[in-house]
Amino acid sequence: MKVTVFGIGYVGLVQGAVLAEVGHDVMCIDIDANKVERLKQGHIPIYEPGLEALVKENHAAGRLNFSTDASAGVKHGEVQFIAVGTPPDEDGSADLQYVLAVAETIAHHMDSPQIIIDKSTVPVGTADKVRAKISQVLAIRGREDLGFNVVSNPEFLKEGSAVADCMRPDRIVIGTDSKNAEDVMRELYAPFNRNHEKIIVMDVRSAELTKYAANCMLATKISFMNEMANLAEILGADIEMVRQGIGSDPRIGYQFLYAGVGYGGSCFPKDVQALIRTADSIDFDAKVLKAVENRNNEQKSVLFNKISKHFNGDMSGKIFALWGLSFKPNTDDMREAPSRVLMEALWKAGAKVQAFDPEAIEETQRIYGAQSKLSLCDTKESALKGADALVIVTEWQEFKAPDFDFIKQQLKSAVIFDGRNLFEPKRMSKKEITYYSVGR
Repeated sequence: MKVTVFGIGYVGLVQGAVLAEVGHDVMCIDIDANKVERLKQGHIPIYEPGLEALVKENHAAGRLNFSTDASAGVKHGEVQFIAVGTPPDEDGSADLQYVLAVAETIAHHMDSPQIIIDKSTVPVGTADKVRAKISQVLAIRGREDLGFNVVSNPEFLKEGSAVADCMRPDRIVIGTDSKNAEDVMRELYAPFNRNHEKIIVMDVRSAELTKYAANCMLATKISFMNEMANLAEILGADIEMVRQGIGSDPRIGYQFLYAGVGYGGSCFPKDVQALIRTADSIDFDAKVLKAVENRNNEQKSVLFNKISKHFNGDMSGKIFALWGLSFKPNTDDMREAPSRVLMEALWKAGAKVQAFDPEAIEETQRIYGAQSKLSLCDTKESALKGADALVIVTEWQEFKAPDFDFIKQQLKSAVIFDGRNLFEPKRMSKKEITYYSVGR
């Protein structure tokens, strides 16, 4: 099938590459000419395991192409994916200007019936707005005769495992009331639906809400566990033991039950906030979602509070080795990362940071530029040299079994602040390391 994807960001690039991998003829359209040219040359703008090889192989095979020519893109595709960003507006609601701009572009260039697919994460009612925009443009063109359907097809990708999630999806949600559109979508996704039925067809508004509800549910689990962790510290309990105790209940499960320093990234913070704003717009008080957001915002300061207490509030001139900058492992994404809240608080307190991350160094440099209180290191070992303490913010695999004797040699004092509970407190005690974790 010939497929066009508008937007070569995180979702658009992964979706386009995976569709090409199973044999579809995919054209990805973006207004950023530099990004398009770099992709043609094999330069991937994001770090995602497995994505670079997938893009290069399918581009070389001619199944995946990149262009700035919107007209060619519309004429190419039997289906048109809208996969552009929906950044938070000033009030936290999702900004739909890019989605509606693509809808207008499609309507301006289409000369045959089209299926337009909302892949971007969009609020309930967006399909109606897309449909209205396309109808408006077609009326101006005098082409009301051109039929089209707007389908909601939300993505459920996890950064760090997006390619695998896309190749082997848990579910494929299709929001449409058109039998023809449903049939086309089933044909499009047939290669991913062979093992067992994964396609769930529903009305458009339910599909739009499903995406937000899924992310908000996961964010709720994280914030709940962080609240339990804070309570466990006061009560003298161990949140890791509690996690095992409740995770063994199949109604709860183990996923997203790890206490830490809060969630970040491009999805959870934005989607929780956007659904709160949607609720506000209809005078519905989303009390649970507001609590989830508040707990997460407070949780990002947990490590700084522990550090401040240990040093009696005086961090002026102190140097902290920081392991982990990205909001989670296997990505270079720094959006809403807890590391940013921590570093900025340390700098304000007069401290310096020596930071290492396997993938996010370049992104950190882009965000902070020449920050005099930040040194970006090539290895986790070099970040330790002369530091007053080690702080762990992201649970990269290579941080889980370090040489503790080497750490003690490099630090001015044997102190570790662990925001991800990577180590056993008893082992740290035997190593004569002062160890602070979350909820233990």
